Amino acid sequence: MNAKTSHLEPRTSASPKFLLLGLILFLGVGLDQVTKHWIARSLSRYEVIPVIPDFFNLVHVYNPGAAFGLLSTWPPDFVRYFFISAKLGIIAILLYLFWRTATQQRLFLWGYSLVLSGALGNLIDRVRWGEVLDFLDFYVGRHHWPAFNVADSLICIGAGLLILAVWRSEGE
Repeated sequence: MNAKTSHLEPRTSASPKFLLLGLILFLGVGLDQVTKHWIARSLSRYEVIPVIPDFFNLVHVYNPGAAFGLLSTWPPDFVRYFFISAKLGIIAILLYLFWRTATQQRLFLWGYSLVLSGALGNLIDRVRWGEVLDFLDFYVGRHHWPAFNVADSLICIGAGLLILAVWRSEGE
């Protein structure tokens, strides 16, 4: 990328992009934590409530590992502190990239904001419980997608927007 097409540039003053970040963080982390709180108070651990038969359940499960249960068999204290440290590093990098992104680069700003929101939501779980509460269970017949939560959804949507933003900027 050359300087003309780069989406990164130094920012020296506050701009509407920081309002966007604050709003997305407030709404995203808030929705994630409210839904997790509701599940934790409404369902017993491992309880399943069918919502749409043969397609969608609400469940109450915890993921001690990474996405799709990776590292879930490692020592719990190691995994907990590893993921807290890794998330803090990723959050720092994303905040730097957000700060350097030009206000006109909306897809990048939305993508970074959504990924940050999801990362913070899951970081709160990791600090509080040492694992992440998942409750959305989609499946067809006996084939289940791994359970996930609002924070995971925000991360995936944000990552998709970042991929789209890179793809669009490379076409310029």
